[in-house]
Amino acid sequence: MRYLFRTNYQQDIRAWRHGGDVFWYGLLIVMVLIIPFILGEFYVGEMGGVFIFAIAGVGLMLLVGYTGLISLGHAAFLGIGAYTNSVLLAQGVPFLLTLPAAGLLTAFFGAAIGRPTLRMSGLYLAIATLAFGSIVGTVFQKWNAVTGGFDGFAVPTPYVFGFSVEGATGVYYTSFAVLVFVLWLSVNLLRSPMGRAMVAIRDSEVSAQSMGIHLAKYKTLAFAISAGITGLAGALFAHYVRFLAPDAFDVLLSVQFVTIVFVGGLGSLRGAVLGSIFVRLLPQAIAIVRDDLPFGIGRLPGLEPSLFGLVLVLVILFQPGGMNGLWLKTKLWFQAYPFMRQSSGRRQKSYARSERLR
Repeated sequence: MRYLFRTNYQQDIRAWRHGGDVFWYGLLIVMVLIIPFILGEFYVGEMGGVFIFAIAGVGLMLLVGYTGLISLGHAAFLGIGAYTNSVLLAQGVPFLLTLPAAGLLTAFFGAAIGRPTLRMSGLYLAIATLAFGSIVGTVFQKWNAVTGGFDGFAVPTPYVFGFSVEGATGVYYTSFAVLVFVLWLSVNLLRSPMGRAMVAIRDSEVSAQSMGIHLAKYKTLAFAISAGITGLAGALFAHYVRFLAPDAFDVLLSVQFVTIVFVGGLGSLRGAVLGSIFVRLLPQAIAIVRDDLPFGIGRLPGLEPSLFGLVLVLVILFQPGGMNGLWLKTKLWFQAYPFMRQSSGRRQKSYARSERLR
């Protein structure tokens, strides 16, 4: 078991805890880079979809897991980013400009929805964001001149330095590069005063306000940053599906994003990536075993949404730390073996820091 002995403040806030993290994450990056040379095009395409969902999951994690604000309208932000990127590409704007433009415009809409909902929380905030997603979906359907309505919108092929970003491999590497950038940005954001203010708001708004944290400012910024990152995912999602239709950005997609956050583990960027792997690959697993399920279960309508809901309930009841919590318990078990006690992995009641002295 590794014990860390810190001698200065910089060691406590640096991105890497020790050299072992640098080695293992570096090895993981190398393995991800060589996957397209090993696996087939179908699996590479699915991994590209996992990266895109992981980007959106990181964006929602900053809002839900670190700021404590729920949202059921992130599919709308994904759609705004997708249509913005595609429309600008159709006008001849380079992809290196359309990608950040999609993020910035989506961040603007995130701030616009975040500002009037500052006094809402919990169920009321979820309903408000759900209504926003419904409004945006209606705009996608009716604005035929821009979005194409129900006829759809063919996504143009983007080019970066003369190379086309299309096909499974192109989307795979582009999405992975954006995911690494988003994770780097999020890690540094959470180490900054703004990130600590977001966590303080999540733990207790009263305590955060008493310490001088401007609630309206940081909540609005959290919505904007979360929406902006989801907009980047939307721009990549457009090239993943290659054809946009309004019904692709429905409430089920928002529920999948929320499932990523809760199944992966609240308050963990690693959990957002792990949750996206689970949520993205679950439909493929269902498709593989659907015909082998007994009693006609595989042919039941609504099987996939039902499984998402069941998994979400089971995780909340029996594994509230999500997949990241399970990973931490497993790693602790191997580190402490054979001295690991049975009670060490038992679920304990968690408190916000400001509530422990009540």
